[in-house]
Amino acid sequence: MGCGYFTCSKNALISLNILYIVIAIMLVIVAVYAKSISLVSSLAIIGAVIGCGVFLLLIACMGFIGAVKHHQICLFFYMVILFLLFLIQFSLAIALLAMTKNNQEDLIKAGWDQVSTETKNDAMKSFECCDLMSWKPSDDLTCPASLECCKGEHSMAKCCGGTDKDVECSCDPCFNTLTKMSDQACKITGAVGLVISFSEIIGVWLSLRFRNQKDPRADPNAFL
Repeated sequence: MGCGYFTCSKNALISLNILYIVIAIMLVIVAVYAKSISLVSSLAIIGAVIGCGVFLLLIACMGFIGAVKHHQICLFFYMVILFLLFLIQFSLAIALLAMTKNNQEDLIKAGWDQVSTETKNDAMKSFECCDLMSWKPSDDLTCPASLECCKGEHSMAKCCGGTDKDVECSCDPCFNTLTKMSDQACKITGAVGLVISFSEIIGVWLSLRFRNQKDPRADPNAFL
């Protein structure tokens, strides 16, 4: 009975950390793939995603080793770090789900002004739009040539990458598209973050429970 109780907690903790390892590897692969096909050219964004994946991988490996070896120190630090991650992720998930449309619009405008031209061009290419609100000739931006508004007589317009300043093109701005995408992203990300945060608190509970259990196969005279 005791062995099954101990083994159940051990297997559950190992399975949870294997899931975290798979998620971490997927994050790194997706970031590298997005860079390789030039979907995202910003090194800052790629680096942030890869950094999150590597950090999650290290934490998961710590939990995996602690579960396999019933290592008290690994389990303690794993439990503390996972609890801190739970607090941060739970707070962010609630904030995303509670975000209003006005808050999203303000964040989009502020974010657009702060990101690099390279990132703006990536966004315009992905969402098939041109600039945020309206075209500004002073901006160092180039609307995607694949847009319908940049074909035909408008192909030489400055906003379409041409050199003719007299030709104007009227393309759909990115603001409406980004607003819709932002609303969906906030709901989906908030819901996923909430689910993952609950999995983290389960991991904390499993670690605490498993750490205090005695391995029936271990030497009863051992300190740890």
